Amino acid sequence: MLKAIIIGSPGAGKSTFARKLKSVAGLPLYYLDVLWHRPDRTNISKEEFDVNLKEILKRDRWIIDGNYLRTLEIRLQECDTVFFMDYPPDICLSGAQSRIGKKREDLPWLEMEFDEEFKQWIIDFPKVQLPRIYELLKKYRGTKDIYIFKSREEADAYLEKHFQKKPE
Repeated sequence: MLKAIIIGSPGAGKSTFARKLKSVAGLPLYYLDVLWHRPDRTNISKEEFDVNLKEILKRDRWIIDGNYLRTLEIRLQECDTVFFMDYPPDICLSGAQSRIGKKREDLPWLEMEFDEEFKQWIIDFPKVQLPRIYELLKKYRGTKDIYIFKSREEADAYLEKHFQKKPE
């Protein structure tokens, strides 16, 4: 594994898994939320985002954390490993709620409330995002190592099984 992407609903624990993977695999980690969002809660343009993403994709080794369905296929084309956290919405809602008020390296501002629109995005994720994700994963099956986790325990068990060093 030299180029891995971590995808799934907000609140699934993608960034937590990404940090653990980084600690055991020694790959550089990039967060799409940090690439997309500015500290003032505005976004860069899609064009600027795409240029920055393509710069990361050109590198020899990386972990990229983030769903961003619009650019998923381009990342699937370039990666060798996919980690998909397909967790129920209640788990993701709980995960997103638990990080409110906590400083995070994967978001350039401090969330102080659980935004209703963001909550709805998580609730709608299975019907809006999942069909396209599974369609793309099916397209790349056989050419990528694809791991689909249905729980955080499965994700942690993967790290323990595949790496000698325990994740932090």
